[in-house]
Amino acid sequence: MIRHIVLVRFAPQTEAVEIEAIWRDLRALKDSVPGILSFAAGRNDSPEGFGRGYDHGFVVDFTDRAARDAYLDHPDHVRAGARLVAATDGGVDGLLAFDLPMNDEAPRC
Repeated sequence: MIRHIVLVRFAPQTEAVEIEAIWRDLRALKDSVPGILSFAAGRNDSPEGFGRGYDHGFVVDFTDRAARDAYLDHPDHVRAGARLVAATDGGVDGLLAFDLPMNDEAPRC
């Protein structure tokens, strides 16, 4: 399994209704992109203060690397991703993505 973690720094003018619409678009990918196991999104709730301006984020779990790779090029993901990038502070600079291999997908250190 691959856990795709994306932290988001939305532009100050991005309305809550737009953020919810972006989450809906991304959540809907589970219906059109094979290999998505789950999707969760929301606002940072950590009391630690290490968010560095990334106050929202989402997580997508994929069955494996092949499913993750297919998602990256899928036209529905490209469309939803463009909407997300347009709403961030600085375009792609407002995003931080990290893919964490889980279970047997984990690389050996």
